[in-house]
Amino acid sequence: MVLMNHSAYITSIPAQITTQYPSYMNTTDQAIGTTRAIAAFTIGTVFFFYAFVQRVSPSVMTTELMSEFSVGASGIGLLSGMYFYTYASLQLPVGLLVDRYGARRLLVLSATLCALACIGFAMSSTLWLASLFRALIGGLVAFAFVGTLAIAAEFFSRSRFAMLTGFLLATGMVGAIAGQAPLRLLVEVVGWRNCFFILAIAAALLAVCSHLVIPPRRTNSVKLQIEDTVWQQVRQVIGNSQTLLCAVCGFGFASTMLAFAGLWAVPWLTTTKGFSQVDAGSVVSWLFVGVMIGSPLIGWVSDAIGRRKPVILVGIVICPITLLAIIYSNLSNTLILGMLFFLHGIGAGCMVVLMGLCREWNKPSHSATALGFVNMGIVSSGAVMQPVIGALLDMSWSGEMYEGVRVYSAAAYTFAFRSLVVVLVVATLAALLIKESGCQQRIH
Repeated sequence: MVLMNHSAYITSIPAQITTQYPSYMNTTDQAIGTTRAIAAFTIGTVFFFYAFVQRVSPSVMTTELMSEFSVGASGIGLLSGMYFYTYASLQLPVGLLVDRYGARRLLVLSATLCALACIGFAMSSTLWLASLFRALIGGLVAFAFVGTLAIAAEFFSRSRFAMLTGFLLATGMVGAIAGQAPLRLLVEVVGWRNCFFILAIAAALLAVCSHLVIPPRRTNSVKLQIEDTVWQQVRQVIGNSQTLLCAVCGFGFASTMLAFAGLWAVPWLTTTKGFSQVDAGSVVSWLFVGVMIGSPLIGWVSDAIGRRKPVILVGIVICPITLLAIIYSNLSNTLILGMLFFLHGIGAGCMVVLMGLCREWNKPSHSATALGFVNMGIVSSGAVMQPVIGALLDMSWSGEMYEGVRVYSAAAYTFAFRSLVVVLVVATLAALLIKESGCQQRIH
């Protein structure tokens, strides 16, 4: 496994690298120990795993939620999208906070409050109340990704950053898989409300583990060399064209994963192809398997060849080709569809390279802020595209109902999914404009 080769990861950084990255890599700091560094990163990855279970959970309980709250696709799209609204909007503030205060206290606090929000969601009796707690959950787990990358940046070698990012994203995909067929089976056994009580207990355990395992920031790491005010820092990050291009490209890479596989693919397969909920969840899960396998491998390849852009271009070509094949080929064979979802996941896994690229085109002291902004672009694809697809489905709805739930035709789904194709075209243009960093820090 990646993290078992820990002797190559923990920071034993040459003097010139230490000088170049004073904010995160100072060899005069007291070492925290190999085992604890790995344990700290592991806790962060588990938190990100948990965030992905929360992220995709509505996709396997759409029927129950529609029936419970008496709403159609637009209502469920809005409910599910509330997670992404807060998650995406808080990524930049999260980056600023992590740059200044470190990951430990923020992860402990967010996990604790997330447990309470899960209890609130489980007890909700109206759509607006459920949406409120869904939004709170999204905002609280927003600390998982950037916080864990901050742990990687502080306690591990910079030369492994893209691969560790890939490993982190891969763990999130395991969470997405767990949030599909396995979570559906749990819903069928205990019901959707009890599922969220169980998720509340898991968040509480994460808070305890984060407090016990993640070390405080190393002495010199607290004294970040941030000469800029918060506003100046934000302006420099957002005003950087490469940061913006990475965010747009990330939006495209993630749109199919978060909006299609994350919510609408399961009901599409069950309605238009006659799949069961469990079979549909299993087929869709192959996209997350592709991202899970591809992300660390792609990160390793990019680090090894010392290039970012070629890897991004390969991924941005694979994604639209496989998406078009899934939507327009009229395939109903689970094996072939699963392979297409898997290949799309491999292509989408190239988004991990964007994290290394944006870090290299921004100041080291602005690292978490830049990562947060790009991750905001990635996650906002779910916030924007889930309700957009829902609205497009409602526009094409023929009026058919089954047991109080709206039924959408294959033509309605095809019409709604065209929006994903448009997004991928825009992302391709952004990828072509991205500048190669050579895996070196370009802005100091």
